[in-house]
Amino acid sequence: MALKIYTKSGDLGTTSLIGGTRVPKSHLRIETYGTVDELNSYIGLIIDLIIDAPSKVMLKEIQDRLFTVGSSLACDPEKAPSMKIPDLKEEDIIALEKEIDKMNEVLAVMKHFILPGGNPAISTIHIARCVCRRAERLCVNMQEHDLFVDPLVIKYTNRLSDYFFVLSRYIAHQLGVAEVEWKPRVS
Repeated sequence: MALKIYTKSGDLGTTSLIGGTRVPKSHLRIETYGTVDELNSYIGLIIDLIIDAPSKVMLKEIQDRLFTVGSSLACDPEKAPSMKIPDLKEEDIIALEKEIDKMNEVLAVMKHFILPGGNPAISTIHIARCVCRRAERLCVNMQEHDLFVDPLVIKYTNRLSDYFFVLSRYIAHQLGVAEVEWKPRVS
């Protein structure tokens, strides 16, 4: 028998954290890990849009790390010590930094602000960058409301948004697409 996808337990507007604690679906913790899930979906689209094999491998690794982040955020912090939830590691952040540095080696020095656009893949990477920044802001908001969030999650999402910015430039470079320079209107 197939696993039922619907449980009806959320029909009244609540959901369970990992550990069983029920919270409203509007809870900041739910909004935060929902945003991480949204980001992961955009990364899937990016993988479908780009052809660079090493970037696809890195993006799949990032998707895996985002499941780790989502698990951490979806867990009742009071019950987490007794459960085996995957952990984010400092090496995950270092891996992003190495990828950023590697891509920057072939990119021209940035001399202006860049507008998203030029190619569907590039635009989608910018959308992922923005969603990542929103996830980071939500994590900080959780901290400000004394809701536990692993500090590495904030650090990872911060670095990840930097990665997406550089990836957008890198893919533009690979595709031979000129960056769309922001030219401010001056009166």
